[in-house]
Amino acid sequence: MLNLKEIFSVTLILFSVIDILGSIPFVITIRKREGRIHAEKATIISAVLMISFLFVGQSILRLFGLDVASFAVAGAIIIFIVALEMILGITLIKDDPDAKGSGSIVPLAFPLIAGAGTLTTILSLRAVYQEWNILIGIVLNLGFIYLVLRSSVWLERVIGKSGFAVLRRVFGVILLAIAVKIFKTHALSL
Repeated sequence: MLNLKEIFSVTLILFSVIDILGSIPFVITIRKREGRIHAEKATIISAVLMISFLFVGQSILRLFGLDVASFAVAGAIIIFIVALEMILGITLIKDDPDAKGSGSIVPLAFPLIAGAGTLTTILSLRAVYQEWNILIGIVLNLGFIYLVLRSSVWLERVIGKSGFAVLRRVFGVILLAIAVKIFKTHALSL
């Protein structure tokens, strides 16, 4: 039942889609805005979303009368807005003073880590790989995500302010391209 080749493939596919390394500038931006990143909370919520989606994702979407394409387009719009913030240096997602610490949930856990791209990919992987191998791939990615989130202060020191400004814009453009790709891929099937 457990297949190392499948686990490796799933892990790499999810690693590419989640792209936590590419999201470091965004993670640092959230930490500055919120005061800190709750790595445990973001990782656990991402885990719940990804694992739930692995086992009951299609049923949940059907319950609300949604299809995968609609879900993906909605996530693409959120990612698009986040990318605009990074590129333009503006704030479109306003802070709620009563909801301090919520940045670890929205937009970090969802849609950045366990967003439409990740959840749609998990649904697609079910058609090719065994559920247990996908589950192990998810857990391996979550472990790496946790380490990156816990290291955000150190990463910021290593990158520096000017490096951070450049990376934020570069990865903002990449995030924008991902949003456009998700939108283009799924908007045509609506």
